[in-house]
Amino acid sequence: MTAFKIIATNHTSFTVSDLDRSLAFFRDALGFEVSSKGPRSASLIQAITGVEGAEVLIAYVRGPAHSIELIQYIKPETRSSVRPQPCDTGFSHIAYDVDDIDAAIKAARDHSVEPIGPVVAIDQGPNRGRRVAYLRDPDGITIEFIEKA
Repeated sequence: MTAFKIIATNHTSFTVSDLDRSLAFFRDALGFEVSSKGPRSASLIQAITGVEGAEVLIAYVRGPAHSIELIQYIKPETRSSVRPQPCDTGFSHIAYDVDDIDAAIKAARDHSVEPIGPVVAIDQGPNRGRRVAYLRDPDGITIEFIEKA
């Protein structure tokens, strides 16, 4: 037993290069609601992240039972982009159950979120009998769609 209790999952966060583009995907393609958007103080972000001179814009989008935080760093100007592969340590993705995977992929592609491979029928594990696909956005964020049987 732990000395504390996790009460809920608050959000999942992704750093993006173009906040408006990412918001358009989550809002227009996935139907999420934008619950907030704006800057945060540099001192607050530096205290939380340890990134000196951080200047950010942050938006929250709300989907079914979960929020996504999207962060665009304006500063520091010296930052890099990473595009890890699924086999790389630290790789992560977020998976959404959908009722029509083909329609979900089409909506995603309309926002430059492209499939990594084909739709695959799963024949083992907890998602057996479902169809799944990985997609990647222009920032390298990976989304998995799972079509419930």
